[in-house]
Amino acid sequence: MRWALAGRVRRRCPLSRGVGGGGGPALEHGAVLATISSYGNDWARAVEFFRWAEAQGFKHSRETYNGLIDVLGKFFEFDEAWRLVAEMRTPDHATFRVLFNRYAAAHLVGDALAAFDRAADFGLRDRATFHHLVDALCDHRHVLDAEELFLKDNKKPPFPADTKVHNMVLQGWSRLGWWSRCRLFWREMDERGVAKDLHSYSIFMAALSKAGKPWLAVKLYREMKSKGMPLDAVAYNTALLAAGRSGGADQAARVYREMQDRGCRPNAATHNAMIKLLCAEGRLAEALAFLDRMNRLGCPPTALSYHSLFRCLSRPREILRLFDRMVAGGCRPTMETFVLLMRKFGRWGFLRPVFFFWRAMADTGMSPDGFAYNALIDALLLKGMVELARHYDGEMLDKGLSAKPRKEFGPRFGSPPVEDDACSHYLVGKKK
Repeated sequence: MRWALAGRVRRRCPLSRGVGGGGGPALEHGAVLATISSYGNDWARAVEFFRWAEAQGFKHSRETYNGLIDVLGKFFEFDEAWRLVAEMRTPDHATFRVLFNRYAAAHLVGDALAAFDRAADFGLRDRATFHHLVDALCDHRHVLDAEELFLKDNKKPPFPADTKVHNMVLQGWSRLGWWSRCRLFWREMDERGVAKDLHSYSIFMAALSKAGKPWLAVKLYREMKSKGMPLDAVAYNTALLAAGRSGGADQAARVYREMQDRGCRPNAATHNAMIKLLCAEGRLAEALAFLDRMNRLGCPPTALSYHSLFRCLSRPREILRLFDRMVAGGCRPTMETFVLLMRKFGRWGFLRPVFFFWRAMADTGMSPDGFAYNALIDALLLKGMVELARHYDGEMLDKGLSAKPRKEFGPRFGSPPVEDDACSHYLVGKKK
C-alpha cells in the first residue's frame, strides 16, 4: 500500500540504523551529526542528545560541536553556544561562520563584530574569518552595515577589501532586491579599481535577470564569451535561467547544449533549472525526461528536482506516485518537501495525505518547524477541526516556535485541551 511508504522513507534514512551505546554498536559520526540537525527546531532535545551520545563514549568532533552551536544560536542561546566553543578548545573557521550567521540572523551586528574580535583568543582573527563575517552580514540583510563598516573611505577594515569582499556586498544587494543599488555598486567597483572576476559577472548577471531584465543578463553572458572568459557551471546556470526567462525553455535548452559543447558538464542545479522552466510552461513530459537524464548522467536528482514537478502536478495520485519514485530512487525529502505537499493536499481538503506526510517527516528523524506546523493547522482549520488544530498550535508554542495569530483560537492563554473524540484518532502518538 502507498501508505506504507513511510516505512521505506525510514529505512532509507541513515538515522534509522541501529546505533546505540553500552554493548551495542558504536555510534556513527554521520548519524550523530544528522540527528543533531534533525533537532534543529528543538534545542533542548538537541543538547540532551548531544550529552547522551557523549555518555555512550562517542567523541564529538568539530562538526558535531558546530552543529549544536548552530541549533543553539537559532534560539538565541548564545551563552550556552560560547560555553561549547570553550569546551571544544580548538574551534575552526566554520565555528565562527556559524556564530556570525546566527548573530546576523538575529540582527545582532555588534555581537557579530565582538565575536570577530574574540576569534583572536583562538588565533583565528584572520582574513578567512573576516570574509566569513562580511558574508554572514550580507546574507542576512545587513549589507549597508557591511558597506559602512568596511568599504567607506573613512573606515579602515581589519583586512583589505578585495574582490571577494566586494562580491559579497554585490551579492547582498542582489539578495535584498535593491537593483538600482546593485547597478551603482557594479559601477563603483570599476571606479575603485576592483578587478572583477567570473563570480562578479555571475552575481550581476543573476541580479539583472531577477530585476526583470533577463535580456540584459543574456547580453552580459555574450559579453563574457566575447572576452574569452572561461565559464564555469555557475555562470552557465545563471545564463540558462536568464535565457529561459527571456525567451522560454527552448532558448534555455540552447544554452544547455552550448554548455555541453564547450566541455562544461551540467550539474544538478542545471537540470533543476531546466525542469523548473519546463514545468512553468506546462511541459511535464519533457521535465520528467530531464529527471531521467539526470540518473543516466550520474547526477542524481535532488529534492529541488522534484519540487517543481510537485508544484506542477494537479492530480493527487500522480503526486503520491512521484513521491514514491523520489524515495525509491534514494532522494531524501527535505522539510520544504513535506511542507509543500502538506500545503497542497491541505488546500484540497485531503487530511489523510497530510497526516501521512506528517508521520513520514517524523520517520526521517526531522523535527517539524514552524512552516510544517502552520501547514498542518491550516489544513485542520479548513476542515473545521478547531480543537485538534488548537492542540498542535499549543504544541508549536511549547517548542518555542512562532505561531500565526488565528481568529479561530481566540485568546492564546488558558485554551482548553483537546476533547473532541471525533477527531482524536488523528493525533499522532496520542495515548487514549
